[in-house]
Amino acid sequence: MPRTFRKNVGVLGLGIIGRRIADHLRHQGLSVFVWNRTPRPVPNFVGSPAELAQTCNYLQLFVSDDDALMRMLQVVSPSLTRRHIIIAHATVSPDTMREAAALVQRRGARLVEAPFTGSKAAAEKGQLVYYVGGEEAAVNEVRPLLEASSKSILLIGDIGHASIIKVATNLVTAATVQAAAEGLALVHYSGIPLEKFAEAMKENGSNSGTLDMKLPLMIAGNFEPHFSVKHMLKDMQIANRLGRDFELDLDVASATRDRLLEEARQGRGDQDYASIAQKFLPFMQTMATEPEQPDLFAEPEPEPLPDEEPDFLEEQRATLEAAGVAMAQPHSHEPVELAPELPEPPEPLMALTSSVTEERIETSVALPEPILALPTNMPEPPQNAPAPERELEITLPPPSAPRAEIHQAESPKPLPKLPRIKEEKKAGFLSRLLGRTADY
Repeated sequence: MPRTFRKNVGVLGLGIIGRRIADHLRHQGLSVFVWNRTPRPVPNFVGSPAELAQTCNYLQLFVSDDDALMRMLQVVSPSLTRRHIIIAHATVSPDTMREAAALVQRRGARLVEAPFTGSKAAAEKGQLVYYVGGEEAAVNEVRPLLEASSKSILLIGDIGHASIIKVATNLVTAATVQAAAEGLALVHYSGIPLEKFAEAMKENGSNSGTLDMKLPLMIAGNFEPHFSVKHMLKDMQIANRLGRDFELDLDVASATRDRLLEEARQGRGDQDYASIAQKFLPFMQTMATEPEQPDLFAEPEPEPLPDEEPDFLEEQRATLEAAGVAMAQPHSHEPVELAPELPEPPEPLMALTSSVTEERIETSVALPEPILALPTNMPEPPQNAPAPERELEITLPPPSAPRAEIHQAESPKPLPKLPRIKEEKKAGFLSRLLGRTADY
């Protein structure tokens, strides 16, 4: 059996903000009933959202996102009547808020859109600011409930408009903290105490309440959630979708969204969104014990290569230039990859042996000595030049002939002699010095 209907207030969702709103309503002497997905040991905790709707005619919804808002309204909608007013506090897309209002109105009830600005500290002090949209009569009826936990109530306009204002202001807030994190990084790596940056910002025209609250926490490495990474990320995703709808390039919104997404992927989605500073200052939580930190922006110094002192290089360059060999210039910013060591050259003699009857004739052809380095501008041989090596033509005599007749083909023209370069003791050095990576 449903309970007797009275003008009670129901709070659905006891997160960081919801449970503090419920406390303020109780302090105003109102009858407050609550429900949360995870049961809490608090007064008037009911068994289901439907029971909450049957008990209360004002329902304040503190849920996390678009899907949660629509699912919750679908659960309570069968219990809604003309006497109900739903106060939707979630930051969602304007289209979702309009869809929620239409669902409530089909049951004869009304919906007031009331996203807010202010985090845990503001909620504890009753200093939230509500951006309100909806029918004027409904807004006036629920105003005392909003005043119990706020310092200001701003009337924005139609359903959906307050959500756009909330997303736009959160864009500025998130970008402010992102800029502050980058400013802290510049100050730290310049060797200046971070407290000096906070002190300077207090006297700066761009200072804000957000910086007054977030800068000390960022410097202390205190990222206890006041407004979490995952919730700010959701708001920046809404901002970017709105930008696409209006064909706007919201570069700051995109950059801030990407940074928050990276933070969430690091497993810090439940931390305060000011934790984005950890990308630049990952040591924040240990600053008191480790004041000196490595420069995260400096590239590691490459290890020096052997035998590359300036005098040695100049000597080798002069030797190569005198021999007409161009020396490759290695890139000054990239480590030089050493070529593998060259194998020992094969023996320069090749023996060709032919045996005729009982007499053995050995013929040897001398090959040019191995070339250690070739000039880079060496001309290619003409197409009609003889091959560097020719096989021997051996004619065997008939069995009655006393000995073999050996006819050797015309001897090839010798290759031009190239300048000899003294081989270094360190194998593979010339390949590295010439900037080559393959064996020769």
